[in-house]
Amino acid sequence: MLRRTLIAFSLLACATSQAADYSCSVTPKDDIFMTPESVQVIGASGDLKITPNGDITLNGKNIAATDAQKQQAIRYQAAIRQDLPWIKQESEKKLSTSRETIDKVVVKVVGSDSNIRNRLTKLEKELNGQINQIIETRPSGYVFHHEAMKTVETKGRELVNESLGGILQDSINEMGRKQLLSGGDASKALQGMLGNLGGLQQELESEWKKQEKSFQQFGQQVCSKVTSIEQQRASLLNSIKSS
Repeated sequence: MLRRTLIAFSLLACATSQAADYSCSVTPKDDIFMTPESVQVIGASGDLKITPNGDITLNGKNIAATDAQKQQAIRYQAAIRQDLPWIKQESEKKLSTSRETIDKVVVKVVGSDSNIRNRLTKLEKELNGQINQIIETRPSGYVFHHEAMKTVETKGRELVNESLGGILQDSINEMGRKQLLSGGDASKALQGMLGNLGGLQQELESEWKKQEKSFQQFGQQVCSKVTSIEQQRASLLNSIKSS
């Protein structure tokens, strides 16, 4: 159960991967550069650049857009400006909430002085770094790197697995030490330690059940936003090319 909880924790390192886990049919295939001056989308369909007032450039050429196309472009770039920061910020919030939840369980079962808490803080920082590789925050705005999604998902799982080994070792060492210091024979100390590990697992299982629905809802929200943005992009490009 500890592994299951931490794997869910790691999935937040890639919000669009989290969405894919809930049968999202859309996978972004473009990089997005968002600044106050423009939204630029670069990928297989070319280089599309849109200003906040709806001016459009496609592959370096100014497009004489109709009023309807301008309004379509304005809505599209506005959706990116709203949704890209939201996905990153909500991913970081979910990550922080998950870390705090696990931390409370550790304090309750293992103790406030447990080194597991330091490992969780380190893991959260590392996974936030992975989030930033997908949706990068720059002084001028945000950049979405679509090719980073798969590598970040893999790296996130590796980070969790590395932390998991240390967390399990810390759990055994810290609980075992407390049992031995409390006195009694080694056999009873071992039984007590195993009982505490079982208690830790039960607490984590309970917390996971509380958070599972929230994880699913977040994945569905991300999928919905990604799908809407992709549909708007395709619709705008089709309109431009057919005019």
